[in-house]
Parts: sequence; structure tokens; C-alpha cells
Amino acid sequence: MEVMKNLNAAALLSLAVAFPALADVKIEEPWVRATVPQQKVTGAFMRITASQDSRLVSIQTTVSDKVEIHEMVQEADVMKMRPVASIPLPAGKAIELKPGGYHAMLFDLKRALPEGDSVPLKVTVEGKDGRRETIEIAAPVRPLHAMGGGHVH
Repeated sequence: MEVMKNLNAAALLSLAVAFPALADVKIEEPWVRATVPQQKVTGAFMRITASQDSRLVSIQTTVSDKVEIHEMVQEADVMKMRPVASIPLPAGKAIELKPGGYHAMLFDLKRALPEGDSVPLKVTVEGKDGRRETIEIAAPVRPLHAMGGGHVH
């Protein structure tokens, strides 16, 4: 019986070494901009810090079937929004998803998002080895004029 316990412990330890956990990912101050009736698009924002080089590859939610990660870029004298496949997350550096910068666009909203509501988000990060981790958070809905601030997950 003791031999079996030792074998099981050794097997579990070898699995932990063979499949190290993805980088610790911290998501702070998540929020979603409130909508008015019949509005079909809004933005989601947050600060993401990964302990190892990683990248943000997707965000999903039950309030929308289509979420895109976007960046704002200046072309000539005009700011333009464009989708990106991912956002680099350098080890230890906080990356802001905020109005006027990187952000997530939630399209074809299934319902209005009034101030004070909460939106479930699944944030997927990919490590340098290609392994993915999905973090589930609840993002509070803030007023239309909100620019940031909030709580930590």
C-alpha cells in the first residue's frame, strides 16, 4: 500500500514537471461601457499582467456572439480602429485595454447593458509554448462616459 502511494505521488510530480502551469495572469479593473436601448455595440476594458511572455488571443461573453480585439492607430491625422489577432503581454508588464487604445469590441449585443449590470467575460491568454489559459471574470457595466477605474480579479 505504501509503495502504491509513493508511485502515485511520483506520477503526479512527473506530470507537474512535464506540464508546467501557464504564466500567472492577473486581470485588474475590468469594465464594460453601458449601452442605450437598441445599441448593438459596446467596448470592454481591463488591465492584464502576465508573469511570463504571453499574448491575449480572445475574449468571449454570453451577451454577444462576436467579440473582436482592436487597437487604435493614427494614420496621417486620423485615429482609426482596427482588429488585431492578439495583443502581446510582455512578462511582468501591465497592458491596458482602454478607450483610445487596445480594447475589446462586443458586437450584436443580445440585450441592453445598463449601468450597474455585470457582464461575464472569458479572457484567453496563450503562452509562448502555445498552451492556452482561459480566465473567467465578471466586468461591471459603467456609465457611457466612464474612462476606467474599478476592482481587481
